[in-house]
Amino acid sequence: MKSIITLPETSGALAFDGEPSNAELDAIQLEMPLILAEVDLLDAEIMTIDRPATELDERRIRRARNRVMAARRDLTNRAGLAHAPMPGTVA
Repeated sequence: MKSIITLPETSGALAFDGEPSNAELDAIQLEMPLILAEVDLLDAEIMTIDRPATELDERRIRRARNRVMAARRDLTNRAGLAHAPMPGTVA
C-alpha cells in the first residue's frame, strides 16, 4: 500500500503532544468561576428531572442561574478591560 502523503518527521504539524499550552491553561483558569457556576446550575436542574420542582428547587435553580449570569458578566468585564486602551493614550 502506497502512502498518499509523506511529511518529514520534523514537521511542526505533528508536534502536538496532547497537553494544553500555558495560554490554554490560563484561559481555563480565567473561565473557572463560570464553569463552576454552570455545573451548579446543571446539578440543580438534574435534581428536578424525574419529579416536580418544589419551591426549594425553584429557588435553588434561580440562585444558580443568577450565579451563572454574574460569572458571565464578570468574565465579560475582565475581557473588556483587557482590550480597552489605557487612560491617557490614543486608541
